Amino acid sequence: MIKSLILGPVQTNVYFIINDDTSECVLVDPAYSPERIVQLIKDNGLILCGILLTHGHFDHIAGVQGVLDEYKVPVYASAKEEKLLSDPELNESREVFGRGITVVPDHLLKDNEEFELGGITFRNMDTPGHTEGSCCYYAKEMGALFSGDTLFEGSVGRTDLPTGSSRTITRSLNEVIMTLPDETDVYPGHGGYTTIGDERNYNPWITRI
Repeated sequence: MIKSLILGPVQTNVYFIINDDTSECVLVDPAYSPERIVQLIKDNGLILCGILLTHGHFDHIAGVQGVLDEYKVPVYASAKEEKLLSDPELNESREVFGRGITVVPDHLLKDNEEFELGGITFRNMDTPGHTEGSCCYYAKEMGALFSGDTLFEGSVGRTDLPTGSSRTITRSLNEVIMTLPDETDVYPGHGGYTTIGDERNYNPWITRI
């Protein structure tokens, strides 16, 4: 089961990936309002096992510390995003909040590295372009991709922020994400749910051969 909250001024999607058999839960991109995140976990009797970060921008990490104050769980991110996560200028938290926000992941993942959390196997897929270390998390058994700000419904994340590149995000979309099955459900960092098949057919950033 997947639950979600939309939090913060830029309407960031926060996902709760739930193992229905054990009530274990994996949190994706705790954006803002950690008290609301914690309350949902408690109200549903969930056991938080870890936090996945798709990238290091302020609107995806602002709630991390608040959640960690309540739950001592590991944080995962792509190894290539370590610098942006540690730099308030690059992740724009200082500009937005007037104070720096940083995150030190417990696990820095390699491209295509698989790991297990809450009884669910995830594969980290490095998908640079929105940021240098942007990644997606693919849960094959669930048929689900958590795409962060790499792939949106009918669009992609902006590439004009520090470490972004439109050429690189195009390559990530076409050479990495589009290798997944059409029936894969896509849960983006902003906006609505979609599928790989729909994006292959209708997203103008996808090259059709």
